[in-house]
Amino acid sequence: MARILVVEDDHSLREVLTMFLAKSGHEVQAASDGEEALLKLEPGDGELDLVLTDLKLGRTSGLDILTRVKERSPQTEVILMTAFSTVETAIDAMRRGAFDYVGKPFKLEEISITVEKALEKRDLSLENIRLRQELSERYRFEHIVGKTAKMHQVFDRIMRVAPTKTSVLITGESGTGKELVARAIHFNSPRKDKPFIVVNCGAIPDTLMESELFGHAKGAFTGAHATRHGLIESANGGTVFLDEIGEISLPMQVKLLRFLQEHKIRMVGGVAEIPVDVRVVAATNKDLGIEVEKGQFREDLFYRLNVIRIHLPPLRDRREDIPYLIRHFLDKFRKDLGRDVRSVSPETMEILMGLKFAGNVRELENLMEHAVTFAAETEITPDALPDHIRTGGVEPACKDDVATIPPEGMDIEAHLADIECRILLNALKRSRGVRKDAAELLGISFRSMRYKLAKYGIAEADS
Repeated sequence: MARILVVEDDHSLREVLTMFLAKSGHEVQAASDGEEALLKLEPGDGELDLVLTDLKLGRTSGLDILTRVKERSPQTEVILMTAFSTVETAIDAMRRGAFDYVGKPFKLEEISITVEKALEKRDLSLENIRLRQELSERYRFEHIVGKTAKMHQVFDRIMRVAPTKTSVLITGESGTGKELVARAIHFNSPRKDKPFIVVNCGAIPDTLMESELFGHAKGAFTGAHATRHGLIESANGGTVFLDEIGEISLPMQVKLLRFLQEHKIRMVGGVAEIPVDVRVVAATNKDLGIEVEKGQFREDLFYRLNVIRIHLPPLRDRREDIPYLIRHFLDKFRKDLGRDVRSVSPETMEILMGLKFAGNVRELENLMEHAVTFAAETEITPDALPDHIRTGGVEPACKDDVATIPPEGMDIEAHLADIECRILLNALKRSRGVRKDAAELLGISFRSMRYKLAKYGIAEADS
């Protein structure tokens, strides 16, 4: 059901339209002139979905109503009706934001189709607004989790650079969240309502890179049956995120540099230069300074991209953030997966805190998704973690059973080591992977437990 206002000075037509739209399931109000219509547009009456108005209404015209509606509620659609149609008036109406311009007389079926199309457009507009708001909320820089001084530096740089047009280079190991930072920059900038286009430079073959970025004209090469706009032009007014920028070939780097310098692109096979207003944010897990020294990356392009650099530290260098990230991902996957999982046991937290996280935040995110999925109750226990995590991620150097003495004899030291290793494994199983509890079971100190686990390759010793 939509809320519709019908503005028509002809009593009979106003009644017919009101009853017809009401029978279609809509909530319909009516006004006999422009002044009455403007009163119904005042705040407090609720937002209208559609206004269906005559053009000629006396002192206040349908164009006046159109202007007022768009000032007050840009998403409300307006359909103008008139028996005095001119090209100039129609153009003026569309320029002011009218959805359509209908000539009298008309059939009710025609009006019905036009009304439904207008309401569909409004629904799409509202959905786009909702999605943009959701994206803006999701990528607010506060949602990049971290309490350490290094992460506060990252937040500060995002805040400072987001409102500008400056190019940004984001560096860091794989899995540290470079795309998340790029999105935070975009969605906290004046460009947030414009496109954010991701280009994975490492996934596009070099032979296709130019066409993907700049587009191609019809007939530019075999198979180019139509003109195709490139990703950079598609991002016009917004931001293009060039991920894995270090993977672009040297010839392509020259063309990218030209675009950054002139803010213009030329399609493959095209002649005209197309001006574009696009902010560039690039990311790499390589040291581009070293790549420049090796001759694998152009120095001038490096300096053009490296106006502002934001470096994301690996998770191992900000271990204090791990509990906050665990809480963040627990909340995320509890909602996404529909699981009533509310907490992480101390034993599980100890195991997670002891991991090296070579895959950084992405690895922890994947672990938490697995843990929330397999949690038996409302608390995540070590049983919900993957097997290789519970055993320290290393294949034990000793066997899990005691070897018998072979006919030719045996090495007693190796034999005793096997027995000790088996006991350690059994203690870990009984304590669900908690090394402190395993040490208590065996009557040894936690320091001795760490040493023995490292000795047999069962788990890394704590640093």
